[in-house]
Amino acid sequence: MTGRTATRPATGRWLLTAVALAGFLTTLDNTVVTVALPSIQRDLGASLAALEWVATGYLLTFAGLMPAGGRLADVWGHRTTLLTGLMLFTAASFAAGLAGTVGPLVAARLVQGAGAALVLPATLAVLAVLDERRRSTGVAVWMASGAAALALGPVVGGYLSQHAHWSWVFLVNVPLGAAVVALAAVAVPASRPVRRALDVPGVLASAVFLASGTFALIHGGEHGYGSPEVVAALALCAGGGAAFAVAERRAADPMVDLRLFAVRAFAGGVAAQVLWGLGVNGVFFYTAIFLQGVLGFTPTGSGLAFVPLALLVVLVTPLAPLLERRVGAGRTVAAGLTLVAGGMAVAATLEAGDGWGRLLPAVCAIGIGSALTMPLGSAVLGAVPASRAGVAGGVFSVSREVSGLFGIAAVGAVVLAAPSFAAGYATGLLAAAGLVLAGALIALRTLK
Repeated sequence: MTGRTATRPATGRWLLTAVALAGFLTTLDNTVVTVALPSIQRDLGASLAALEWVATGYLLTFAGLMPAGGRLADVWGHRTTLLTGLMLFTAASFAAGLAGTVGPLVAARLVQGAGAALVLPATLAVLAVLDERRRSTGVAVWMASGAAALALGPVVGGYLSQHAHWSWVFLVNVPLGAAVVALAAVAVPASRPVRRALDVPGVLASAVFLASGTFALIHGGEHGYGSPEVVAALALCAGGGAAFAVAERRAADPMVDLRLFAVRAFAGGVAAQVLWGLGVNGVFFYTAIFLQGVLGFTPTGSGLAFVPLALLVVLVTPLAPLLERRVGAGRTVAAGLTLVAGGMAVAATLEAGDGWGRLLPAVCAIGIGSALTMPLGSAVLGAVPASRAGVAGGVFSVSREVSGLFGIAAVGAVVLAAPSFAAGYATGLLAAAGLVLAGALIALRTLK
């Protein structure tokens, strides 16, 4: 592999710890605030529209600015971009925790997302300069931390809002963020910035395309895709996408080199990641409602249902690189995705009155399978030059975030079209399982 820019090798457990914690913190804020929204509404007198912005403002800037964050990681250097993003995220978390009205809280959430958009692709760029074995281990740890954060977000948010105050959902990031900044400053090696123009038209067009598309997906399901604001967002999304394609074709040094998608492993890995995100994230969004409304779980019990999944992801992830070295990334990822699809199919058979005995097999299959998909990120990064690692990391990360939003919208459409929520949820699970199986076939064909 050519184009490496690290000034010294990035090794050691402290580096992996810094990368994992940075990924965990920024991913946790995708879901941690959801359970705290009723408390925020009560304390701040927020309207439902304002609460939507509290919940989704983070996702808008996170997804919308992530390709730009990847480009900046290449232009500024990986460590500089990572530290800048972490400090921005931590400062915005402090501001969100101190907010006394909705306006400053929403503004802080937007800035949080911007900081996270710098952090996530920079962490992958840091790992991309490792040799193949250590990169595989590092990316597996990074992906496991993100999967655990998504599963634990509702649990952490519910506990803090119930036993402390909703502000601690944000304030807890401050000491943790400061610790990760200090650790990353020591453990992450400096890299020489790549002499490359920023591609401002590409950055702006991609931000408009992703942010408006994210807005349309989030609000379309609730307000209807024919509502004026959603129609305007979809039109803006189409215009931004067209402008981005034109900008990248004309740029002497494009932000996202579309030729990367001609690389079999890169295109296949991203496609498998998108299909996994469409299925898993779409189902996760409706699972808490199903557990409480159909199976009769308490709010605490429904949160605890995700804990075995998170634990299995953490425990099985160290085995994924070992299996990858024995049978290859393609077979390992395909096996993991097949297990995830099988767990979804089992969950689709759950009925009112079923308890932990019926639920746990499905949860365990999804957790183990998700852990075995961890070589996916390493395979994608290993397919491109390290000088493009930031952009590749940004594309891979944004594919995960945006595919999750598409999954929520798609499964939501299935649920709403069914005669009952339980029937719609079961049908949505089977549809999601089909998407994940398609990802398994793509991984098997494109990854070594």
